[in-house]
Amino acid sequence: MPTISIRSVSKRFSNGFEALKGIDAEIRSGSFTVVLGPSGAGKSTLLRLVNGLETPTTGEICIGDETVNGRNLRHIRSRVAMIFQQFNLVDRLSVVTNVLTGRLAHRSWIGSVFYLFRKEDIDIAQEVLSRVALTDKAWSRADKLSGGQQQRVGIARALAQQPKVILADEPVASLDPISSEEIMILLREIRDQDGITVVVNLHQVELARRFADRIIGMNSGKIVFDGKPEHMTPSVLRTIYQREGIEDDPSLDMALAYA
Repeated sequence: MPTISIRSVSKRFSNGFEALKGIDAEIRSGSFTVVLGPSGAGKSTLLRLVNGLETPTTGEICIGDETVNGRNLRHIRSRVAMIFQQFNLVDRLSVVTNVLTGRLAHRSWIGSVFYLFRKEDIDIAQEVLSRVALTDKAWSRADKLSGGQQQRVGIARALAQQPKVILADEPVASLDPISSEEIMILLREIRDQDGITVVVNLHQVELARRFADRIIGMNSGKIVFDGKPEHMTPSVLRTIYQREGIEDDPSLDMALAYA
């Protein structure tokens, strides 16, 4: 399993906003890492850089011995699966077809364009749907499912890639507490059973503490904490969640409630 190396990475967008400011981190293979912080901290930008959806302004990201760049994106994305906050499913397609799109990086260009899948792909799709307890929904339209079910389809699609790394960008932000719990349990089981490196962006302190091996706390584009969940003291939470010039920040109040 590859280590993710993030070396002096910054990201400045065309409007001048600097989302990341000289980030350095190594995420060891087979770990369950939570990137924790308020909205605007740079969490999503960091994951998009790891998956090659964005390009660093300075620095580099390596997965194993391979640098993420425009020349190897197809190969990188076959190894690194992404789970999104808003699911990113094709609503009009069936659940199983959405899952099968996770196999496109393993198919030829022609196969990808025309959604041509082999029996091997169908077998993989059936297996991963069983793992997320959605076998009975295989031929339902994706937009007929609940939010929690749609996110499980997103996880099944990621598993269908047979990745080495799974990146989950706020995967429970739009879900109710019960569904959130189910999704986090499922991601943790995937790490435990498959040894896949899992990196999850969250803003919920309680979930981070319960499920992470390691927490990377971010604020204003910088890493301000990197350690074990049990080291998340009230002072650390203030460092992560307090935003400059904002008094009585509700996100800080919510974080401190779990201190």
